Amino acid sequence: MDIRPMRTLWLLSVAHAINHAQAVLLPLVFLAIIKEFGVSIATIAFLAAAGSFLSGTVQLSYSWLTRYASRRNLLALGNLVFGGGMVAQAIAPGFGGFAVANVVSKLGASQQHPVGNGLIAEQFPPERRGMAISAHIAGGNVGTIAVPLIGAWLIAGLGWRWTVVLFGVPAILIGLAMYALIRESGTDRAAALAAGNLRHAFANVLRDRDLRFIYLSSVLGGGGRGLGVLNLFVPAYLLLVIGIDEGTVALMYTVLVAGSVPGPLVAGWLSDHVGRKPLILVAYAGGAISLVAFVLAGTSVPLLWLGIVGLSAFNFVESPQLQALMADIAAPAVRDASFSVYFTLAFGVGSLWTALYGAVLGARGEAAGLPIVFLVMAVSFVAAAIAVVPVRAEERVAAQRIADGADHTADTAEGTA
Repeated sequence: MDIRPMRTLWLLSVAHAINHAQAVLLPLVFLAIIKEFGVSIATIAFLAAAGSFLSGTVQLSYSWLTRYASRRNLLALGNLVFGGGMVAQAIAPGFGGFAVANVVSKLGASQQHPVGNGLIAEQFPPERRGMAISAHIAGGNVGTIAVPLIGAWLIAGLGWRWTVVLFGVPAILIGLAMYALIRESGTDRAAALAAGNLRHAFANVLRDRDLRFIYLSSVLGGGGRGLGVLNLFVPAYLLLVIGIDEGTVALMYTVLVAGSVPGPLVAGWLSDHVGRKPLILVAYAGGAISLVAFVLAGTSVPLLWLGIVGLSAFNFVESPQLQALMADIAAPAVRDASFSVYFTLAFGVGSLWTALYGAVLGARGEAAGLPIVFLVMAVSFVAAAIAVVPVRAEERVAAQRIADGADHTADTAEGTA
């Protein structure tokens, strides 16, 4: 079987780029439909929370689906649904239809993280896994850098409806390419079936104290995570509360998401050399400080720029390193189950942060509520850092790397034979 890990990584990264492009485009689309459909920011926050919750909770199903369906098929089908949902938003006559299509597209994109990362962990050896997972995340974030400026330009020139079509069609095409080009060995699936049923796998995952602390840290850190949470509120705060012009907001937004590419790559390289846990703690601390600085900047444009740069540097780093740490700790037999639980909690339960922020905005209004939201984000990052401290990273990673290295060597020898 012609398994090519780098080809797999490239296809996954391109798909991830399209996935993240949607996440970055949507806040700009939301600004357009707020005017067209006459809805509030609080309503948008609840829609975002509902979509994230449903797409997050459905990720638990991949621990079962990956036992009986290839990861390639799941990834391909998911991208077809994702792209179709994006296109369907364009024909929505009102907010209700738009909301349904928006949620469907997020459900289609739900396979990207648990299934994609599981495939990367299977195909890359332990000593390259941190960089590979970070490259998957950072490669996806490449699609976010130009989106604020290009998306704003497209929405202004073509309207938001044609813009979402232009972002949906590539997802359909990459889904077809994944089906045609990705190959996999199925060793993780065989190990999972040999180790027992799904209930046994979940029991092993949930009994693992280190995995539990990683899950807790991810849920808490979701309160200030870069894409899907922080980026949803920053442009609205700058435009509607501070009163900065739309062009400057788009430029600030571009700088904010620009850090989502080099940050994870640098952190991934460092974590392969100095360890995952130190990088995670630094990211949480830097993100919390940057959030406080952003709020304290008030209407000072230079200080707001300083806060944006800090958020760009730190708030996109913690998630890929938590994922790499979990991939190192989890055994192949429970890898899909551990990733499914992780992303269900991170995106499902973690989406309740957005609902909480929507409630704050509904109760306090935008001007008073958004600064409170950013300060709560800072507190969530501090709590997430405390949660990751008890993880026995070094000894668990060393032991699992020895086991994974032996498994990978055996798989390579078998494939060569």
